[in-house]
Amino acid sequence: MVPVKKEDLRKLVAQTTVETYEELTPQLIQLIEGTRHDEKLTEAQKQDEISLHMMGYIKSCTNEIIIEVLSEILGLTE
Repeated sequence: MVPVKKEDLRKLVAQTTVETYEELTPQLIQLIEGTRHDEKLTEAQKQDEISLHMMGYIKSCTNEIIIEVLSEILGLTE
């Protein structure tokens, strides 16, 4: 769908956002769980690592959303 109105673009971005976050969430959960159970890290280090995981997750999701929406608009394929 190539949006012709801002509302169409909003819907496309919102739909892509939900799909992307759902797709990448299991990876984030694995990273967080691995960090929580890492006995070599202090609690403060675990929190720092989890914060880094979250920032990376958000960055990855944002990049993927941009790529997917632009690909849809421009008609790009794999």
